[in-house]
Amino acid sequence: MEISTWRSVSIISFTILAFLGSGYSQQAPRYSFLNQAAEAPVISYYDYIIIGGGTAGCPLAAALSQNYKVLLLERGDAPYGNKNISNMVNFPDTLQDTSPTSPAQRFVSEDGVINSRARVLGGGSCLNAGFYTRASPNYVREAGWDGRLANESYEWVEKIVAFEPTMPQWQTALKEGLLEVGVTPFNGFTYDHEFGTKIGGTIFDSDGNRHTAADLLEYANPEGLTVLLHARVSRILFKVKGRSRPQAFGVIFWDQNGRKHKAYLNKGTDNEIILSAGALGSPQLLILSGIGSRDQLGALNITVVLDQPMVGQGMSDNPMNAIFVPSPNPVATTLIQVVGITTFGCFIEGASGSNFMVSGSNSSGAPGRNFGMFSPQTGQLATVPPKERTPEAIARAVEAMNSLEEYHFQGGFILEKTRGPLSTGFLKLNNRNIDENPSVTFNYFKEPEDLERCVRGIEAIERIIKSPGFSNFTYSDVQMGTLLNISTQFPVNTLPRSSDDTRSPEQYCRDTVMTIWHYHGGCQVGQVVDLDYKVIGTDALRVVDGSTFRFSPGTNPQATVMMLGRYMGIKIQNERFARQQAKRRNNS
Repeated sequence: MEISTWRSVSIISFTILAFLGSGYSQQAPRYSFLNQAAEAPVISYYDYIIIGGGTAGCPLAAALSQNYKVLLLERGDAPYGNKNISNMVNFPDTLQDTSPTSPAQRFVSEDGVINSRARVLGGGSCLNAGFYTRASPNYVREAGWDGRLANESYEWVEKIVAFEPTMPQWQTALKEGLLEVGVTPFNGFTYDHEFGTKIGGTIFDSDGNRHTAADLLEYANPEGLTVLLHARVSRILFKVKGRSRPQAFGVIFWDQNGRKHKAYLNKGTDNEIILSAGALGSPQLLILSGIGSRDQLGALNITVVLDQPMVGQGMSDNPMNAIFVPSPNPVATTLIQVVGITTFGCFIEGASGSNFMVSGSNSSGAPGRNFGMFSPQTGQLATVPPKERTPEAIARAVEAMNSLEEYHFQGGFILEKTRGPLSTGFLKLNNRNIDENPSVTFNYFKEPEDLERCVRGIEAIERIIKSPGFSNFTYSDVQMGTLLNISTQFPVNTLPRSSDDTRSPEQYCRDTVMTIWHYHGGCQVGQVVDLDYKVIGTDALRVVDGSTFRFSPGTNPQATVMMLGRYMGIKIQNERFARQQAKRRNNS
């Protein structure tokens, strides 16, 4: 391939990475319990109030609604009917959309990595690449979960949202390459987490329709559930006077018209408020409600309900690094389907295709390519100081990309995700505005073992690219250094780049680190919540979502987060029923 072609590839190939973040959605179900927050009464009462209709909140609400009156509050809209979620050709628009109503709310960590948090019913399952895989049995044991109930809950989820994918040639070649470089054995198609190479599940059905956590509301009892959209919860209310521990008893939320509402728990010691707002949202709302470090609460002029300095601590994001591999042959558009689960601490996956990059419009409004999260617009905004951003510079970048021939987009990305990770950071609030992102630092590669795992993953990818099994989708005369230099130019973060073209794998990991949207922590078990996910030091308050995780489960957390929602819904009901039975026996 000529140098000019390589330069063209270096300009545009990063856009394929946006393919890791979106897909299809099925047609809207007619949920009778789905309403706009503006339609809600000013004051209402429920047995359970769940804050966050995401990957955990939806299955949790569906389970609890079988026997109790449940309110599910979601700050975003429903995913159904949104073309940016429902149609593959429009998927790059989702992560590029920075409007106040976008289902993806962008943030940039203090580390300089561009990221996004979900703002839609169904949460991250509406935005991700659809890969579905369970946590390992060891992870389940260490979490203290009942294995039988966990398996039943996984199966409950899988009946609606999980499918076996088809295997296009590019994914098959990746599978063969993984096996040839020693990521063995081949475990076939399975949801289970096992060392070796496997074909994982997907939340896309055979017709290409995305199935999300919102679809798990099909299990709900319509008489027991109310779901409010565009309901922005600003504070959890606590009873503190005359009590040794603060007791949650209600929430304040605002509708899309700026009207204030209050929802309270019905009388009864077993009724609860459950936070399922995600790894950013749950610690953020605890702090806004007065549960956090005394120093941070004082700085924000928030009344201290509980001095809990561990809220917002232990924030982690699994580092992802990817290498673009141009192909001499056409490749099908594919999401994550194959994964190599290595013994040295990383997961190797890939995505391919070019036809999804021909939608959108150019700077003049004419049809052109839309480059999603890694578009020239995004790239420039991420890397250029605000005072130096110009529409003219952005327009020139768009025109340059739109002028490229289609074959420049031919290829795919092979990526590695670091297991764990061991490196952690923290979250803090800049102000009391619930609509603004908190400040978060993940400290990527702070722990040397994380960096070592990344290096070994990059070295494994190099061997895969050179393997016979992958030979149909790579140029035989391309040097690995060239591929690394091209990929290093992608504007995937705001970090300064090394000026040396001959980069070590360690430098490559640091220079090109990005997110795979698997961040977690902030309300960890044993620090902020106990093994029953009750907020330590309080009554009637739990957190059930990925903010409670110390490590990300499996190769993709969404299956386990959905499982956990249903698992805790069943466990809460079973334990409540047992208490009622014991009380009846004592009174008889």
